Amino acid sequence: MSNPLLETNGLPRYDAIRPEHVNPALDQLLAQADAAVKAAEAAPPTWDAFVTPLEDTMERLGRAWGVVGHLESVVNTPELREVYNANIPRLSNFFTDLGQNEALYAGWKQLAASAEFAGYDRARKTIVEDALRDFKLSGAELPPAEKQRFKEIEERLSELTTRFAQNVLDATDAWALYVEDEAELAGLPDDWRAAARQAAQADDKAGWKVTLKMPSYLPVMQFAEHRPLRETLYRAYVTRASEFGDAGLDNTPLIGEIHSLRQEAARLLGFGSFSEESLATKMADSPGQVLGFLRDLSDRAKPHMLADRAEMERYAQDKLGYDRLQAWDTAFVSERIREEKYAFSEQEVKQYFTEPTVIAGLFQLVETLYGLRFVPAEAPLWHPDVRFYRLENADGSEVGGLYMDMYAREGKQGGAWMNDVRGRRRLADGSLQTPVALIVCNFASGVDGKPALLPHDDVITLFHETGHALHHLLTEVDELSVSGISGVEWDAVELPSQFMENFCWEWQVLPALTRHVDTGASLPRALFDKMLAAKNFQSGSGFQRQLYFSIFDMTLHGQVEAVAVQPLAEEIQRELAIPLPPDYNRFPQSFSHIFAGGYAAGYYSYKWAEVLSADAYAAFEEAAKDSGNVVDPQVGARFRSEILAVGGSRPAAESFAAFRGRAPNIDALLRHNGLA
Repeated sequence: MSNPLLETNGLPRYDAIRPEHVNPALDQLLAQADAAVKAAEAAPPTWDAFVTPLEDTMERLGRAWGVVGHLESVVNTPELREVYNANIPRLSNFFTDLGQNEALYAGWKQLAASAEFAGYDRARKTIVEDALRDFKLSGAELPPAEKQRFKEIEERLSELTTRFAQNVLDATDAWALYVEDEAELAGLPDDWRAAARQAAQADDKAGWKVTLKMPSYLPVMQFAEHRPLRETLYRAYVTRASEFGDAGLDNTPLIGEIHSLRQEAARLLGFGSFSEESLATKMADSPGQVLGFLRDLSDRAKPHMLADRAEMERYAQDKLGYDRLQAWDTAFVSERIREEKYAFSEQEVKQYFTEPTVIAGLFQLVETLYGLRFVPAEAPLWHPDVRFYRLENADGSEVGGLYMDMYAREGKQGGAWMNDVRGRRRLADGSLQTPVALIVCNFASGVDGKPALLPHDDVITLFHETGHALHHLLTEVDELSVSGISGVEWDAVELPSQFMENFCWEWQVLPALTRHVDTGASLPRALFDKMLAAKNFQSGSGFQRQLYFSIFDMTLHGQVEAVAVQPLAEEIQRELAIPLPPDYNRFPQSFSHIFAGGYAAGYYSYKWAEVLSADAYAAFEEAAKDSGNVVDPQVGARFRSEILAVGGSRPAAESFAAFRGRAPNIDALLRHNGLA
């Protein structure tokens, strides 16, 4: 029987892969990887004899496991989850053993000391230097007993973090409310009602189905006039995966064990805390530097946040008759104030952002900036909603490929992300393996034959993830380990994504992104001007919220002893003057970024990289003062060559300086957020 997971030519056969393929494929790939390791242990320390064979085998294993992990996150089934979870220990043990292999470590050291090394280009030298660093961080220098303990910790952490994410997904999917009285839906938009009605009918239920998926949840919090409905949803959302629900999905004990094991592993490696270990591969120097950076931003944002809060409290009391502004009121009150202050609503704006037009306008922008074109192409897909595009240069030569999976559905993790399918690489025969990426979002799909309508925030999300994808796709580095997003410091990886968000606020760009769902008209300039005037509406509150997440993360992971996360969260909220939520709020229990993703002691990266991205975008703003065109292909070409093309082949600080001609400063970030 042919196994689609073992096919490495072409694109993954997502449509043919079944749970029963996973174990046989991994049996074969792990056996091949073990053989490759043994061969490398005895190989002379040269690139062709030592590095390339290892890289070949590890890429095949990594790509197959990456496909399984991707399917588990976007088309989750009990059968796929079972086989995925069963193989996590196998993969964790293999890669931990690989990172602790003293013979391989010695081989890399010999390579670094060889005459051959002196002749390497920047990319290969970086790969060798990163490998030596990573062996140390994997415990290669530990005594045997500590090595074994480190391995046990890594295996257990892999299991716990996976279970954390699955608990959040299951708790989200498990909750639903069927509303039968239409009066309770007052204020909610027509497209939301149509989708909720359709969802209820699919379950053979009367009325309208309300869920905790973002396309269902957010409009309720923002537009539903029925206050008890908002409160019901809020309580359900902030108690997901906690002690208030299914005990089997409670993430509380997982948080404690994850934190404890991370600290133990960090101490084994000689770090004072997990925060210090995390920063060993990032731009930032120390947890103290990061916390100082965050608190400085918080001091600037706090007065704006307090003014936002006072305005909402006055409005809630004077206009709505609320005795007290509650947590489930804030999004609703905020939207009411915005509508009154700027004379437009998000629902009015959304009618212009039809998804096909947004994607066409996004592609047009990228094509103009970088001399590219997106061509719809055939590829095996994991769901009928998914689309695939071939990315080409203007002369028709292939750059790479891009999958787009836009809509929320059962069995799909919430949020939005980009991931790589394969990296760019020059193969042994001289041919070029082109990079492939995927973008996953959770937008509401269209109903009643109409296209999906995207709130402007969703448009920004799509641009953000496309920025990540372009970082991977536009690399010109031929060495796999540092091409695309590989090898880029984590606190710089958000630079290209946050950079792209800025174009969502440019009048030169927006007409091409918009076509009214009924009339076909582009966004009127008068409405755009209102949006622009409201751009930084309550930005202090949003800014402070992100800083709260970042300070909570860095503080938690800086404490080596057991931490009660709820009191810690409240302590930081008090410090930042953020009103405390209801005492049943269990935000940490669904904070997958740091307990199940790659952002542990790294959530600050969003703000750190936003300094870089805002300053980088300022180069386009400065050029526009002379040319009148912010979509400037000349500046775009420099951004592509100095930031996107180099991947992880040189430090991000050098790449930024090469593009901007100087080190970054914070001025553009403050200006863009109305905090200057």
